[in-house]
Amino acid sequence: MDIIKKIFKDWILPIIAAIIIAFIINKLIFFNVTVPTGSMLPTINLGDKILVTRVHNKNNLKRGDVVVFHSDELKEDLIKRLIGLPNDEVEIKEDGSLYVNKEKIDESYVVYPGGKTGKFKVPEGSYFFMGDNRANSLDARYWEKPFIPQKDIMGKARIIISPFSRFGKLK
Repeated sequence: MDIIKKIFKDWILPIIAAIIIAFIINKLIFFNVTVPTGSMLPTINLGDKILVTRVHNKNNLKRGDVVVFHSDELKEDLIKRLIGLPNDEVEIKEDGSLYVNKEKIDESYVVYPGGKTGKFKVPEGSYFFMGDNRANSLDARYWEKPFIPQKDIMGKARIIISPFSRFGKLK
């Protein structure tokens, strides 16, 4: 009987504690994602693994953040750049330039401009996202419902963790 208590105390209890701690960290602090497409090139490559911190206060999100969110329309989790905040007016012009609230936005991270143009008025409590690889990104410009509700935002992408040759903080 003492051997069973010893095994439980030395092995089973620590394993259960580790599983509970890992679950709490994953649900409350951070998680990782594997990027399924090239829509964020060259910032993020297809297959990169990204460490994402949970966002508990959506008011801390800023234009230009790389965010992981769930799309009910596409029924999948996506990673895109935050372009429009609640109540913003977003306009993508023919030359690929981006204007938010009639102010031109410098997007040095966009190497492959292009794709659909248009004007979008972001409703209260929602956000507008686009990929950095504008010529090859199925993003909000193409969705039937182009705005992502606050409740569907999961986290902010922070660090490329794999492949190791690309390890580092996202820009």
